[in-house]
Amino acid sequence: MRIAILVDGGFYRKRAETKLGPKKPSERAKELNDYCYRHLVKFYDKSKDNDENKPDLYRIFYYDCPPIDKKVYHPYLKTQIDLTKTDLYIWMTSFLNELKRMRKFALRLGKLADSQAHYTLRYETLRKLCDKTISFNDLKEEDFELSIDQKGVDMKIGIDIASLAYKKQVDRIVLIAGDSDFVPAAKLARREGIDFILDPLFAPIKPDLFEHIDGLYTCDSSFRDVKTK
Repeated sequence: MRIAILVDGGFYRKRAETKLGPKKPSERAKELNDYCYRHLVKFYDKSKDNDENKPDLYRIFYYDCPPIDKKVYHPYLKTQIDLTKTDLYIWMTSFLNELKRMRKFALRLGKLADSQAHYTLRYETLRKLCDKTISFNDLKEEDFELSIDQKGVDMKIGIDIASLAYKKQVDRIVLIAGDSDFVPAAKLARREGIDFILDPLFAPIKPDLFEHIDGLYTCDSSFRDVKTK
């Protein structure tokens, strides 16, 4: 049983920080590595202890975008912000370097649409403004967030799924992601006989996605949403 694990990096980072808390780059990289390996033992039948039954990790494909190194105007501070000096740029650069040194990891890096990068109001702040519970005079620096779109990440995921399926390089694909952009590629892989497992880290998914996958599984209950009374 050869297994390839594909990770939507942006999705994993946000979900992990929300559910498991912020961590140093090296700690987050090790956390991701350990988590991926947990998928190898999920479907391993120990009662059939033979070489053919043992799961074999083909590779972990990690998809993300490196941080941009430019200056972006901040409307509240009324000045240009050098993004290379921000904590996010430093953290992300170190995190990707940690993954590059890990065995079996293959980084597939897209690009950020840096020409369209801009600071915008957070949704919660915008809603309060529209509800008139706050005024423009109440705005603070933390009410703004950097908005940058990714380019090429979803396409790279689709191409790799198709390549793995057509070349019969693996028996199972585990995709750690949270949206439905992968559906056409998943359907192709299944037609080629690949067992396709989705791991949404307990994030809610659309009900109709179940017909396009062979299984839904998250390895760690810490990612589960806690319902409040």
